[in-house]
Amino acid sequence: MSLSTFTLGSLMEKNNQMDRKNFFKNMLTALIAIFFYNRLFSQEKMKKVRDWIIGDNYNPYEHYWGMGINIDKCIGCGSCANACKKENGVSLEPFFFRTWVERYNILEDGEVVVDSPNGAVKGFKKKEFEIGVTRSFFVPKLCNHCDNPACVQVCPVGATFKSVDGVILVDKNYCIGCGYCIQACPYGARYLNPETMTADKCTFCYHRLVLGKLPACVEVCPTQTRIFGDVNKKASPLARFKRMNKIGVLKQSLNTEPKVLYANLDMEVN
Repeated sequence: MSLSTFTLGSLMEKNNQMDRKNFFKNMLTALIAIFFYNRLFSQEKMKKVRDWIIGDNYNPYEHYWGMGINIDKCIGCGSCANACKKENGVSLEPFFFRTWVERYNILEDGEVVVDSPNGAVKGFKKKEFEIGVTRSFFVPKLCNHCDNPACVQVCPVGATFKSVDGVILVDKNYCIGCGYCIQACPYGARYLNPETMTADKCTFCYHRLVLGKLPACVEVCPTQTRIFGDVNKKASPLARFKRMNKIGVLKQSLNTEPKVLYANLDMEVN
């Protein structure tokens, strides 16, 4: 090998090393920038959330909300879905729900038939099948207020965000109604509000939380199917619910980390 060839090879190797160093340096800088941007963005959003808060006694940094649902207790009365519509001004037309109830019928041949007439706002009527039903149960559903929410990731304008107290909220002043979050939600928990033409969903009745009240669906449930509380506080009703029951979440394989927790979740439920 000639001296010139050796020198050229050395220079190329040196340049490659410098390129790698610059690449990792730039990558680290970008990650740091994204981290601080997200923190500042979250803080800025919480300032805007303050505009929704009535009174000064609520500190979102002291809470981290979640909900438990005991499927064995649900009787399918629809009180929760009805109360939710009234409390949050949800359109009475079908297909617009912040929460709804599904009925699962397990037939003798193993087929699973799921129905939810008008979200169960008026409850359920007896359903006839050609073959017998071996088992039937009800499953309330709503936004799962995920710790790793797909809806937040796809929103192009930052209208959908996770508050510091763990609630996924939508800023209607920012939402452009593109529907990306509606498509991204794996739980079908979002809809386009027909009046505002912005994304809408369950907020755990955030306007009630800040006043120390329970979500409307929890308050009206006659069988205490729904349990609401702080995820991280040991004295919370939700913490006791988790200790006393075998807990599951919907679509666990998606790693969205839901904060709506189900007791006695059946394998047929999706």
